Amino acid sequence: MATPNSINTQKECIDFNFKIPCELADRVQNYANENNTTPTNVVIEALDTFMRRAK
Repeated sequence: MATPNSINTQKECIDFNFKIPCELADRVQNYANENNTTPTNVVIEALDTFMRRAK
């Protein structure tokens, strides 16, 4: 964990596991493949966008 006077070059993360419908998982995987990224990145971006709009 970064202290107030240190420079944190990595963002801290936690594992967050949840179940989603298989059809949605397939859509996420297909989108990731088409955009040369990972399903994890797709979910992170989608959740971040959703949460920013929910404010």
